[in-house]
Formats: sequence, C-alpha cells, structure tokens
Amino acid sequence: MRLYDTSSGEIIAFEPGHVVTMYTCGITPYDSTHLGHAATYLGYDVLQRRLRDLGHETRCVRNITDVDDSILGKARELGVHYLDLAAAEVARFDRDMATLNTLPAWAEPRATSAIPDIRGFIGMVLDEGYAYQAGGAVYFEVGRFPKFGQVSHYSREQMIAFAAERGGNVDDPNKRDPLDFVLWQPSEPDEPAWESLWGPGRPGWHIECSALCLRELDTTIDLHGGGADLIFPHHECEAAQSEAATGEPLVRHWMHQAMVRMDGEKMSKSLGNLVFVSDLVKDWDPMAIRLAVIGHHYRHSWEWNDELMPAAQERLERWRASGIGAGGLDSARAALDADLDTPGAIEAIDRAVEAGVGVSEAAALLGVELD
Repeated sequence: MRLYDTSSGEIIAFEPGHVVTMYTCGITPYDSTHLGHAATYLGYDVLQRRLRDLGHETRCVRNITDVDDSILGKARELGVHYLDLAAAEVARFDRDMATLNTLPAWAEPRATSAIPDIRGFIGMVLDEGYAYQAGGAVYFEVGRFPKFGQVSHYSREQMIAFAAERGGNVDDPNKRDPLDFVLWQPSEPDEPAWESLWGPGRPGWHIECSALCLRELDTTIDLHGGGADLIFPHHECEAAQSEAATGEPLVRHWMHQAMVRMDGEKMSKSLGNLVFVSDLVKDWDPMAIRLAVIGHHYRHSWEWNDELMPAAQERLERWRASGIGAGGLDSARAALDADLDTPGAIEAIDRAVEAGVGVSEAAALLGVELD
C-alpha cells in the first residue's frame, strides 16, 4: 500500500507491522455530525477495512474533545452543563457513524478522562525545557523546538494567519512569540477547572491528543489523521509537544482528509453551511450516503450538490441487483492500495456490474453492505 504523507509531501510506501496503530482526531461534541465529519471518518474507515483485508489488526483511537472553548461557549449559550451537551452530541454522532456502517473505534477516550495524563505530559514538556509559565498559563515555546513546521512546512506568515483563524490567540500578551501555544490555561469563573502545579485551570486544545495518543497507543504510532484544517495549528503543535516530551517522533505517516465544500465555502459549523447525516438518512439509504461520500478521493476537496444522492442511490441499486460475488474485488484492492483511490475502486465495481458479475465482496471492502 502507498499513501500520501503530508509531512514529506509525497506518496510513499505505508508498511506497518501486523498491528497498525492509528489516531484520528475526533469531534468536539457541540453539534450534529455533518458531511465534513462523515468524509473524514469514512476515509479512515475504508483504510482500516483494506488493512484488515491484508491481514493486519487495526487499533484506531478517536478522541472526543469534551472540554474546550467551542463546547464551553455553546453550553453557555444554551444554558446547559457542558458534559450534558457532550453526552447528547456524542450519542448522536455514534448513531450516525453506526448508520453509515463505520467500524467501531478501538478506543474513544474523552479529554476529561485524561486530566491526570495531561498534567503529567505538561510536566514532561516543562522538565525538558520547552515550555514556560506566564499569566497563570503554561505555554509551549516554539522557538526552542527547531523542527516546528515539520508537518505543515508553512511559512511563519502562513502559520500566524492560520493560528489567528483557528483559535490560536496570537495576540495573547503573555506569549513570548505569537506562535507559542497553550498547554494549560486558567478557567473563566463559569468554566470547569482542575487543580494543577500551575494553578487551577483546564487543558489547552492540542495537549489532549498527545496525552491520549501516548496513553492509549504508544510513543510513536503508524498513522495520524484528521481533516486538512488540522494540519496547522493542531497537528503541528501536537507533533512538537510530543517529540519535546518523549524525544521520539509522534507519527510515522501523516494522512489528511480534504475539505467538503458547500456554496463555495468549506463546510463548517462556524459558517453554518452544513448538511447533517441525521437529516440525509430521513430520505436516503445510508449505504447510498456512504457511496456519495467515498466517491470522492480523500485528498481532493469537493462540493456538495443535490445531484450526488440520486446518482449514488442509482449506483447502489445496480450493485444490489448484481447479486453475490467477488467481481471487481482485485481491481478495487489495487485502487485502494494506490493512495486509497476510492473513486477508482468504485469504477472497478461498476465495470464488474456492467459485465454481469456479482460485486458483494468488493462492495463490502468499501463498507457498502448490499443485503
């Protein structure tokens, strides 16, 4: 199998051992599952299915960010406890993922379950000399980490722009550098707080994934993924703090899912241009929704439109009418091994259907159940 690696910028061999350790950044549970989420998790689901088909065991950890600025702000707006909001949205997300026939995560830990791990991890970073305390917070000092930028390879100007756009608070007066990022921060009066050596507060955004990855998997894992909008600052900062703490690389292979657009903009909660899975399943077969999403290559951004679902439903019906069989299976496998080319795998199955051969096994490889 060959996959594009974000850090190297090349399609390279992906050659893990028998057990494949994977970490995919999960949801911040303050709203419903939209197609941007679905595209991300379906991509890694198909990857796991092919790896299992090759004989591997996959251990995919998908975290739940149940304490951060976004969920606390939404809970404040709704007048509910942030953990009650998280519980309701996690339940809805799990239903949506089950409906789309995704494999269960090997572990799905919450950020709030890892406070002791996070405090210990921050202590490691401080002990190694890569962090400092200021204004009641603890910051990672990017200037002391020469490899900062190893994942994204963005210029400093690009990094500052993305950090400002994605919650990096570049104007924080307590920072030595605008790109320094929070490991631990004081809580507002109405926010949850935990005791620490640096005063009561709560974790920064990036630190939970480093702590959970180390706790649940290993110091270095085979593959880390998420949406392309997480390349910076989230994954860049995660890699820096992990390597600073352990002295070892966090990830052997970085894999990112391109954005789904609607009305010319990235589909996102902040813009409100969302298509929710829970709404789509009211009118369409979940397997057709799955086909509509994986009909696009994971590295190519694409636009949602009203023509996708009817076409996917028609394809699903043709596949179901073909009957049981292994038609298109080898060609679909070859396509997936070539940088997870799901559109190529779908085309291979279409050709087998046109030739009058059953395609149930190849469809199952893509997670599309035909019975």
